[in-house]
Parts: sequence; C-alpha cells; structure tokens
Amino acid sequence: MTARGLVGLDIDGTIILPDETPSPGVLDAVTEVREAGYEVMLATGRSWAGTRHIEEMLGLTAEYAVCSNGAVTMRRVDGEWQRWHVEVFDPAPVLKLLAERLPDANYMVELGTGERLFTKHLDDWTLDGGRQVGFDELGATPVSRIVVVSPQHDEADFERVVAEAGLNEVSYAIGWTAWLDIAPQGVDKGTALERVRGQLDLPHDRVFVAGDGRNDLGMFAWALFGGGRAVAMGQAVDEVQRVAGELTGVVEDGGLTTALRTLL
Repeated sequence: MTARGLVGLDIDGTIILPDETPSPGVLDAVTEVREAGYEVMLATGRSWAGTRHIEEMLGLTAEYAVCSNGAVTMRRVDGEWQRWHVEVFDPAPVLKLLAERLPDANYMVELGTGERLFTKHLDDWTLDGGRQVGFDELGATPVSRIVVVSPQHDEADFERVVAEAGLNEVSYAIGWTAWLDIAPQGVDKGTALERVRGQLDLPHDRVFVAGDGRNDLGMFAWALFGGGRAVAMGQAVDEVQRVAGELTGVVEDGGLTTALRTLL
C-alpha cells in the first residue's frame, strides 16, 4: 500500500532534548502519524551508530534512514539495515586547509564503511568501534564526512575560517558552537531524501520535514521546492526560521508533537 506521504525528521533539538530524552508527546505523535499511513523516517546529522537507538526508541518501521547529513542512507532489507547509498570525497585538501587555521582542534572523519577515525576522544562523539589515529591518517582514505570541534572558537570564528579556507568544493554546516561538519559537495539531507522519495514513488507535495539547525536548510529548501512542508523548531536561529515554511514550538515544549498532529 502506498504511503500517504513522506515525513523526514531531524533528531537533536527536534525529537530529543539535550539529555537524550524524547520531547514531550513525541513518541505518541510519531506513532499516530505512522499509523495514519505516513512513511516516518529520520534525517539526521548523526552517524548511523548514533541513530539506530533513536529509530528503535520511536518504533519506526520506515525502509530508509538518512544519516551523516545526507552522505549516508541506510536501508532495511529483510529486517537488517544495510548501507544503501554512501557519498565520499577526498578529505586531504580540506584537512590541510583546516589544520593551518585550527591546529589545536579535534578532528574526526567517517569512512564510507562507517568506521570513524579521530584524533582525540570527545564525549560528544559516538565512537563505538572507532579508532584513534594521527592527524595524517585522517586524510589517507575517502570519507563521507569531516567533523571539527574547537571549543575555544565560536560560530563567528568558524564562519571566518570557512571563508579564509575557501571551502567551496565541499558542503559544510556549523552544527553548534565549536562544531563544524563537512560533507561531500552538493550533498545534504534534502538530496538524500529526494533519492528516498523517488524510490518510494511518493508525490513531492506530500513531503513533511522538521528540524532546528543549519544542516536542515537543504532539507527545508528541497521540501518547499516540491510543494511540501518544512517546519522549523521554535528555538532555531533566525536564519533557519526564515528558510522554513512554518514555525512550531520549542523542543522542550513538544513543538514537534504539535506540528506532527497537523497531519492527522
């Protein structure tokens, strides 16, 4: 049976709170929308390792999950998850430019296989099965993403570094203060969701997405371009709110729950 529509949801700041607990009412709302016939799936900046338990917490039955800001799309085949589509790029030139400007930052890359290599362990990174390496080894193999964390720098510093380094051959998003996430050129949550939408053969105007960060800008633009809906969380920065078609409440007050129930 064809789904009524495609619902793509960001995780952090949309589905869950900073302590990893669900936003008020969101578990029930997701179940209601799913049972109403929508294909509800995740579209997150997290790696699959940090996404799967959220998938299970929500009780999702979707065939696909978009991870790593669109660079990785997982597919459920006979009950088992597979890396269905993975985008990679050569990280060496980007790492060289960044190291010149952020020599004391912490770096992580995600390989096409999902393995994560990092220069220093950080509690904010999901590193199960990861491997600590020297900086030079980070650039030895094509990767699906580069993550840079530099606590002594703020958002304005990162924007300046990006401009100085001329990072125009890769896509990037500043996820939170001191966090820079770099993906292959032209890849974002929206490009991955479009691939999924095509596979499911669902009308573009039956798309609903929700998120709160700059890494959701591409997803919002994609949804609105096809006549769908794009909802920004109430705590999103002005830039994100401007691009969205709609605004809901903050995550602490169950903003996603309110938005999802407009589908019912």
